[in-house]
Amino acid sequence: MPEYKTKHSLYTHRSYKPGGRFWQRRLWPLARWAIFNSPFGHMPVKRFLLRFFGASVGNGLVMGTHVNIKYPWNLVIGKDVWIGERTWFDSLSKIRLGDNVCISQGAYLLNGNHNYASESFDLIVKDITLEEGVWIGAGCIVCPGITAHSHAVLSVGSVATSNLDAYSVYQGNPARKIRSRTIQPSVQSLP
Repeated sequence: MPEYKTKHSLYTHRSYKPGGRFWQRRLWPLARWAIFNSPFGHMPVKRFLLRFFGASVGNGLVMGTHVNIKYPWNLVIGKDVWIGERTWFDSLSKIRLGDNVCISQGAYLLNGNHNYASESFDLIVKDITLEEGVWIGAGCIVCPGITAHSHAVLSVGSVATSNLDAYSVYQGNPARKIRSRTIQPSVQSLP
């Protein structure tokens, strides 16, 4: 029998600093509940509030309902980003979304985890980066510290536990590369 066991009573998050200003940390839960994690809220209001609470938001953001964002001041969102309903941003540290990123409904972007080998179950926090053109499918999980390189795809219900290569399609738990992504020109971009 092992000598040590997990003791949640020893857990402390005192070393973790969520960032943001005092007023942001106090008022954000109300804005999150009233506008983002509800069926209400128009896009201009959502964009304004994200910027007001410290997020960097490019033009053309489209966001569904019931989106849960822990700390908006840790979000960097590029241009023409689509975020589906019931998406969860566990933004304990930076989440960077490049231009034309698509995050489908019910996806989880998780910055935080715990050290299961530590008696006190210490918090581990790592940034997430989704580069230009990345598509995170419905119900996917992106784990802490992941970079999805340009135009990578994480298909429905998959779990990214390691970085995703550019122009590649991943599937499964843990996600494995299943094919390359080739993008065809649209009718609008043809001469």
